[in-house]
Amino acid sequence: MSIQVTCPNCLKRFQVSDKFAGKKGPCPNCKKQISVPDKSEEVTIHAPDDGAPKDRSGRSVLKPLARKETDVTKKGLFITIGAVLAVFAVAVAFRLTGGEEGTPLWAQIAGLLLLAPPLVWAGYSFLYDQEREPYVGPELRNRVLVCSVLFALIWSVYAFVPAYVLELDHANEIGFGTAGVTLCIMLGLGSLVSIGCFELEIGNGLFHAGLYFIAIILLAVVSGVTLAGVEPVGIGLRPELGL
Repeated sequence: MSIQVTCPNCLKRFQVSDKFAGKKGPCPNCKKQISVPDKSEEVTIHAPDDGAPKDRSGRSVLKPLARKETDVTKKGLFITIGAVLAVFAVAVAFRLTGGEEGTPLWAQIAGLLLLAPPLVWAGYSFLYDQEREPYVGPELRNRVLVCSVLFALIWSVYAFVPAYVLELDHANEIGFGTAGVTLCIMLGLGSLVSIGCFELEIGNGLFHAGLYFIAIILLAVVSGVTLAGVEPVGIGLRPELGL
């Protein structure tokens, strides 16, 4: 056994054999004479008692609570990718078979709603605060559904507000600048929804909402839906012709 010794002169700490207990000798660092304490003089620091029941060896018999994780599993990842690809495949089918009318309004609304849950769930699984207990089970499902519906409703801002304010017949008649400003406002609203539903940080909330809105823009491109830049009906017609 060894004894912990601290030189009172140079404060160097070292160990000596217990056979030198109570004896004097030079410090190996400063060479000054010091006394080696007796074994009984050693200070033993004990861990604080947590009050938990213990077994004969002094170990706690209580087991720590297992933390539930909500990381993306292979099954969940496959389901998410499959759902997203299915929605995009249907969008392509509508584009190829829709003719001049294009993708019908009900299909566009269905795409907004169906694409939201898998993206919201996957985004939360990547972005949730590791310091917090993650949402799981029915609570996670309910929050995903609420967030999905709110994301789809926020998209209605783009579909109706600019056209109403600018007195346009269709939302796709707004300019690209107006469309960009509107999308930024939607992104801000979406980040607030993400923060409120999942307690994400501001940056993660922006990324979470942006994931959905970018996917919707890509879905519109794939399905042949024009979001902005269409010339309003009647622009460029000659008044003298009565048009």
